[in-house]
Amino acid sequence: MTPRSGASLSFAEAFDLPLVVDLRTAAQALGLCPATAYKLIHQGGFPCRFLRLGWQYRIPTADLLRALGIEERPVYPAELRAGAEFQEQHFPATQCETEDYA
Repeated sequence: MTPRSGASLSFAEAFDLPLVVDLRTAAQALGLCPATAYKLIHQGGFPCRFLRLGWQYRIPTADLLRALGIEERPVYPAELRAGAEFQEQHFPATQCETEDYA
């Protein structure tokens, strides 16, 4: 996913991010210019954990969302239906004996 340049990320875009993002994307989500994000990393003030891979920085999306105050990803009805259909296809229900307490 390539975020729009110059604008902050929407909630939908934030939830569609991969497991890690580059520093520019993280800066955009935080409402920072990339130069400020680099400066904060070098000063030890970047608001979330980051990984340095060679000359590049990668930010775990879970940490980025947590820094934005988003602790949990919302669950949408379509995702629940897809999960239920997957469960039915791969793990069919078996008949169980139940006791009648009436």
